[in-house]
Amino acid sequence: MVIDDESLLKRMRKLGIREEDLDETFTRGTGAGGQKINKTSSTVVLRHLPSAVEVRCQRERSQSLNRVIAREELCDKLEKKLQAARQEIRDVVEKVKRQNRKRPRGVKEGILRTKRKRSEVKRQRSFRPNSD
Repeated sequence: MVIDDESLLKRMRKLGIREEDLDETFTRGTGAGGQKINKTSSTVVLRHLPSAVEVRCQRERSQSLNRVIAREELCDKLEKKLQAARQEIRDVVEKVKRQNRKRPRGVKEGILRTKRKRSEVKRQRSFRPNSD
C-alpha cells in the first residue's frame, strides 16, 4: 500500500509500526447510510499484530480514506499506550525517591519527642514501688 501522507509515514516509523506487522481487513459498515453502506466493504479493521491493538474505521465513504484514518488512529492508540507505560515507570521512580527521602528535621524531632514521652509512660508503669 502506498500512503501519500509523509507525516503519517514518519509517525509510523517513529513508533516502529511496519506495514508487514499490520493485518488489514475490510468489512461492511454498520449504522446509517442505507444501501450504500450495506453493499460496500468500506470499513477498515486494522490490527497491529505485535501489540494486538485493533482499530476499526468507517468514518468516510471511501475505503482508501478509511485506510489512512485507521492508521492515524492506530498511531494515536499506540502513542497513548507508550505514554501510559512511561508515566507508570516515572511514578514508580518518584515513589521510590519519596520513600528514600530523609524526613525534615521538624518531623523527625516531633517523632522522637512522642517516642520519649511514650517510653516514659511505659517506664513509670513498670517501676511502681510497692507500698504494702
